[in-house]
Amino acid sequence: MTDEPSGERLQKVLAQAGLGSRRACEALIEAGRVEVNGEVAALGRRVDIEHDRVTLDGATIPIRPGFVYYLLNKPPRVVTTAHDPEGRPTVVDLVPTEPRVFPVGRLDWDTEGVLLLTNDGPLAHGLTHPSQGVPKTYLAEVSGVPGRAALRRLREGVDLDDGRTAPAKARLAQTTPTGAALEIVIHEGRNRQVRRMCEAVGHPVKRLVRTRIGPIVDRTLKPGEWRELTAPEVRALETQAAVRTRAGEKAERKAAGAARYADGADEGDG
Repeated sequence: MTDEPSGERLQKVLAQAGLGSRRACEALIEAGRVEVNGEVAALGRRVDIEHDRVTLDGATIPIRPGFVYYLLNKPPRVVTTAHDPEGRPTVVDLVPTEPRVFPVGRLDWDTEGVLLLTNDGPLAHGLTHPSQGVPKTYLAEVSGVPGRAALRRLREGVDLDDGRTAPAKARLAQTTPTGAALEIVIHEGRNRQVRRMCEAVGHPVKRLVRTRIGPIVDRTLKPGEWRELTAPEVRALETQAAVRTRAGEKAERKAAGAARYADGADEGDG
């Protein structure tokens, strides 16, 4: 007598991850959109939720129990770290102590806005790796009113002491008697990047708030408040990281191919 295969049925695991009813999850499997450890899954497949990697359309589905995902509206004068040697308040102090989580990326001491915290290491890596370029949106209150030339520099790239910034989105969101508010979307994660960009074009930042991380936004959270991400939000982040990963790999392959071509051309010309 053959032993029953171990693990849970894939459609049940997908339904528990919030992908829909079991019938809907069966349809996803039958359509060939679900893979387990890199192989297209068949209906009836069982999975080990502790070790198997399940993807939908290339995006990893968090199936391992115990993962948590928090969205925090970070107030100013709070450090984005799990522990501060100087004893200052940290973002981890503002969310539940168990299970232990860590911030995804960082916001400066005096910067406010949305911040993700999780214990899902692979997702955190996918969202913060420089090759991914997950967009982050900021609202910057600046001194003075930037003109077209300043906005163009922000969009096309600003020369900083650690190199030229990548192209960004920048628009004038509001003007005030003492300055203006800029909406800036960047794909990099350099230290105090938005502040340094605005300083470089002659409009220092007076207040900076991050309003969006990739597809995640919540205008209802007050400073210091947090909530758990919904299953669709987690999937959206997984998809964002997966899409960026594939784009990064494609760019790397293209660059490698161009380098090989250049090397061959040099040898031929020589």
